[in-house]
Amino acid sequence: MKTQTQTQTQKKETAVSIIIPAYNEENAVREEVETIRGVMLSNGIAHEIIVVDDCSQDNTSEQAAKADAKVLRHSRNRGYGRALKTGINAAKNEIIVITDADGTYPAEAIPGMLEKIQEYDMVVGARTGANVHIPFLRKPAKWFLRKLAGYLAGEQIPDLNSGLRIMKKSIVEQFYHILPTGFSFTTTITLACMCSDYLVHYHPIEYNKRVGKSKIRPVDAYYFLLLILRTIVYFNPLKVFLPVGAVFFCFGLGKFIYDVYLNNLSESAIFGFIGALIIWAIGLLSDQISKSGLHMWSK
Repeated sequence: MKTQTQTQTQKKETAVSIIIPAYNEENAVREEVETIRGVMLSNGIAHEIIVVDDCSQDNTSEQAAKADAKVLRHSRNRGYGRALKTGINAAKNEIIVITDADGTYPAEAIPGMLEKIQEYDMVVGARTGANVHIPFLRKPAKWFLRKLAGYLAGEQIPDLNSGLRIMKKSIVEQFYHILPTGFSFTTTITLACMCSDYLVHYHPIEYNKRVGKSKIRPVDAYYFLLLILRTIVYFNPLKVFLPVGAVFFCFGLGKFIYDVYLNNLSESAIFGFIGALIIWAIGLLSDQISKSGLHMWSK
C-alpha cells in the first residue's frame, strides 16, 4: 500500500497537460480554468492548461487568456474532436487530461484520477456519483447506446462518452486515424482502447448542471449509434455480423419448417439461408482483414 508521502511525491513527478475544448463558453471558461488551476496547485501537480477555442462567436478566447491559460484558436468551427486533437498535438506532457469548459465536470476529481493512471492506460470519470445532472430526455438513448457498446465490446461500460478523462498521449495518437472530429471522439477512444486490450478504469464522479446551452442535438444519438457499430466492425466485426446472420438463418429455418408442414418449399426460406451464409462469409473475411490490419498497425 502506498504511503501518503509516496502519493504526494508521485503527484509532483506527474506533469499533466489539461485540454479544454470550448465553443461559445465565455460565461464559464475563465472560472473553469481558475478552478482547475487551483486544484492542481493545491495538490502540487505540475501542469499546463490549454484552451482550444473552436472559432467561438463570443469572448471565449479573451476570458480563457485572462485566466492565464494557453489559448489556441481555430479559424473556423471544426468540431469537438478536432479541438481535442489540436490541444493534444500542442501538449508538452505524456499524461493528458481532457474536460469541458461549461463547469459540468468536477475539477476536484482530477487528482484522484491521476493516481490511477499509473496502473491504467485510461481513466474515465464515470458520471455515476450521487449528484449527476443529466437531462431526463437523454437518459433512455444514453442507456441504450451504453448497453449496446458494452455488449459489442464484451465489457461493461459505466459511462461511454464522459468528457472528463485522463489518457496517455502516445496511446491516443495510435488511434488518430479513426478518431472523429465531432462529439463522438470520446466514444471512439473508449471503444478503441477496450477493443485493443488497453486497461480502462472508471472513476465515479458527480456531474453538475452546465453553464449555458448544450451543443449536443437529438440527432447526435443516431450518429453515436452508427459510430459504435462502425468502431466495433473495425476492431471485432464478428460481434456484428454473426448475430445479424443468425437473424436471417433463424428466419430461413422457421420458414423452412413451415413450408415442410405445408409441403411447399418457398424461395424465402432459401433466401434466408443464403443471406445468412453471405453475411457470415463477409464477417469472417472482415475479421481476417481486421486482424491482419491491426497486427501490421501494432508493429
